Amino acid sequence: MSVVEFQVAGMSCSHCEVSVRDEVGRVPGVEAVQVSAATGRLVVTGGGAVEDALVLAAVDEAGYSAERVS
Repeated sequence: MSVVEFQVAGMSCSHCEVSVRDEVGRVPGVEAVQVSAATGRLVVTGGGAVEDALVLAAVDEAGYSAERVS
């Protein structure tokens, strides 16, 4: 299991959280997504390694930008 944290810029409400959660949830290997507009924190849990590039592309598709924190 892998847990990766990202910092997302531009989120300001619960709709933002839902958009990011929906897009990132579609990434292959992602099992759980936690996202907070208040902190900009996105935590992705996968059964194995989850590709950062796919998560970042999903966040971009939702209309935001992100960078990996850990």
